Amino acid sequence: MVSRGFFGLRRPQPSRPLPPGQYWEQGFPVLTAGVTPQISLKEWRFSITRDNDELKTWTWDEMLALPQSDITVDIHCVTKWSILDSRWRGVSIDTLLEASGLDVPEQFVMAYCYGGYTTNLPMADVRQGKAYVAWEFNGEPLEPRHGGPARLLVPHLYFWKSAKWVRGLRLIDKDAPGFWEQAGYHMRGDPWNEERYWGD
Repeated sequence: MVSRGFFGLRRPQPSRPLPPGQYWEQGFPVLTAGVTPQISLKEWRFSITRDNDELKTWTWDEMLALPQSDITVDIHCVTKWSILDSRWRGVSIDTLLEASGLDVPEQFVMAYCYGGYTTNLPMADVRQGKAYVAWEFNGEPLEPRHGGPARLLVPHLYFWKSAKWVRGLRLIDKDAPGFWEQAGYHMRGDPWNEERYWGD
């Protein structure tokens, strides 16, 4: 029996529209495929590679010495939660590519991670201030369960593209599926177009 006037718990309403099918999440859910890797900062490296050749590599201290950005963005998970005004600190992919001194003709990148995860991205989705290597969330060091010590941050795409425990980008000429894309997730993942799965 349901008492008159009882309509169950209602989710809080966001201050602005969300992408189709999303709800406003006020926590930070943990979703991980596989075991969370434990990565020493002394051993952590981030590399840009091409054709399996290492073009540029940064240690943790070298990464922190690069110009940093503070980013406030909304993030959207394919499992339908969205977080508004999340605060991050990191370095833009533009800065890393510029610091490498490379001419970058490739049209795509493959992000690869400690633990073996990969995800593909068009170069246009990681340039011009659209993507970062991030190591702080809401003013605190990024926890390992959320991808720390550093994760990719590509906030305008579904959050599986913001690869946890990132350790590099491989420049590639042709698009190729990463971990979740091989399992049927969309090759790009635009939340406003609901590009969740192949065929969307």
